[in-house]
Amino acid sequence: MKSVKHNGEIRIGVYICHCGTNIAGKVKIEEVVKYAQNLPNVIVARDYKYMCSDPGQDLIKKDIKELKLNRIVVASCSPHLHEHTFRKAAEEAGLNPFYFQMANIREHVSWVTKDSKEATEKAKAMVKAAVYRVVFHEALEKKKEKINPDVLIIGGGIAGITAALTIADAGKKVYLVEREPSIGGHMAKFDKTFPTLDCASCILTPKMTAVKDHPNITLLTYSEVENVDGYVGNFKVKIRKKPRYVDIEKCVGCYECIKNCVYKEGKFPNEFDEGLSKRKPIYIPFPQAVPLAAIIDPATCIQFLSGKCKKACQEACERGAIDFNMREEIIEVEVGAIIVATGFKIFDPSQIPQYGYGRYPNVYTSLEVERLVNSSGPTGGEIILRDGRTPKSVGIVHCVGSRDKNYNIWCSRVCCMYSLKLAHLIKERTGAEVYNFYIDMRTPGKGYEEFYLKLMEEGVHFIRGKVAEVTDWAITPEEEGKLIIRVEDTLIGVVRRIPVDMVILSVGLTPQPDADEVRRLLNISCSKEGWFLERHPKLAPVSTFTDGVFIAGACQGPKDIPDTVAQAEAAAAEALALIDKSEITLEPNTAFIDEEKCSGCHVCIALCPYSAISFNEEKKIAHINEALCKGCGVCVAACPSKAAQQRLFLDEQIYAEIEGALV
Repeated sequence: MKSVKHNGEIRIGVYICHCGTNIAGKVKIEEVVKYAQNLPNVIVARDYKYMCSDPGQDLIKKDIKELKLNRIVVASCSPHLHEHTFRKAAEEAGLNPFYFQMANIREHVSWVTKDSKEATEKAKAMVKAAVYRVVFHEALEKKKEKINPDVLIIGGGIAGITAALTIADAGKKVYLVEREPSIGGHMAKFDKTFPTLDCASCILTPKMTAVKDHPNITLLTYSEVENVDGYVGNFKVKIRKKPRYVDIEKCVGCYECIKNCVYKEGKFPNEFDEGLSKRKPIYIPFPQAVPLAAIIDPATCIQFLSGKCKKACQEACERGAIDFNMREEIIEVEVGAIIVATGFKIFDPSQIPQYGYGRYPNVYTSLEVERLVNSSGPTGGEIILRDGRTPKSVGIVHCVGSRDKNYNIWCSRVCCMYSLKLAHLIKERTGAEVYNFYIDMRTPGKGYEEFYLKLMEEGVHFIRGKVAEVTDWAITPEEEGKLIIRVEDTLIGVVRRIPVDMVILSVGLTPQPDADEVRRLLNISCSKEGWFLERHPKLAPVSTFTDGVFIAGACQGPKDIPDTVAQAEAAAAEALALIDKSEITLEPNTAFIDEEKCSGCHVCIALCPYSAISFNEEKKIAHINEALCKGCGVCVAACPSKAAQQRLFLDEQIYAEIEGALV
């Protein structure tokens, strides 16, 4: 081991954790402890069943005080879980917390190494590396920054609405940004919610109105977050407010402009009705929209396309709300925390051509049928086919785009239950024979299994088997004019042909197509499927790896309304816990520039993912804003002159660790 200059004797304490049988089941702890006792500068080496427990931490504190230890090494689990725990223990014993080093002998050793002897040797090497490294550690000081108490929420579905109201009710200012002309999200399209069959609008509309009227909420609809700078507690956000060509402060939703539009009837697909109805170029998204204001679609409006419209809508508006000259605005806000609640998209079933979506007019997605059964939908709640007939038989195909390795491997969690709900509503309103084609029935929520049993008592048919094909090829007179669902009934072991009038595809949930853009915008992570990734699935389910940014709702993964609301409240609680501190402690493991070595080449500036590095024109060198630096080390690795260095990851510390691991 290389010599090191210091102001006194190096006295290291080494602590080996059993982690129950997680580590001790594979690594021979006694051998590692004996080995550690003979390493240079080690005064004491001990083991304990759970070092992160209070007795384990007390053991460390006691030794620091009684044995005058000035360096601590703990060999246990991932630093993500307990580095903070042990640094805190060292600090409480009077030692600078950065005279501490952690060796991960659980995830890196016992969980991944099959042979016990090999695992024990590997654990020894990692403990030795940590002992060599900690000698070169320095005392570091944390810095504190004030936290802006305002919160930004991206997404105005039920998750964003719930989080906004929770935070606003706590007395904090909230900016709620929604890209669509109205808040409400997918839930606004539903008629009933399972399993209680509550009216979705009756539940949601009061909350939407409460958002609009809340003095602490600034609602920015038809807007998108353009850029996010800054760091936890002090984010600077640019929001692009798209022109809707109607002043929402003046518009009262009287519909006069829509009635007087030169188009006498709707001509363009109504997005809110999933294309099942038509709208005009000027329209209100849906009757309960918030804000209840019209919007002009420039892609279909004659005035924007040719400039030759007589502008009857503008003349009809007594309040002068319509402004064809409205321009895009950039709004800048400063917030301390951000909650991402951008929701999901439904799977496009046209990717599975054998199910006939887009080819047969009477094959619908489940969301289209949600609009059909809704009293404010295109048919006023009447369930009819595209030719106006009432279906006498309906087939509901489960797991379309879910639990299928050819499309999406994951279970979308809600498909079974909303299929049961639609089956109930169709049976109730049409008396049709309803067939559910399922792989497995998954009803794990409160009251869900009871709802399933109720459906069976109502006479709904359940056929276990994955549907192979939906076709109109009839081979018997009974099948003429029908859609035929071909499926293997796995309970009786035969292939069946079920003729029906209507097919409903229970489509799964997929991530938003722009999830990767949002991920880059906020420096958060996505799973390989595209869902936003939480810091820890069990211990930090709404936090992300970017401090101050939280996630809520189905942007994290498929979930139903109760789970979405619960998670939104959890995210709101996390955001409140953060901003209520009024100041944030910044970790000192940031990068810094050795001014004598810096050549001002700009390489680090271009590479920094957090925009933390700028160029000092006066000195002609790079400058790092430590408040913005996240200690990712990119600049350190890229600097050709070694001018960029990082605290806690200095060259001598890294070299010593490598020496310890290899020698």
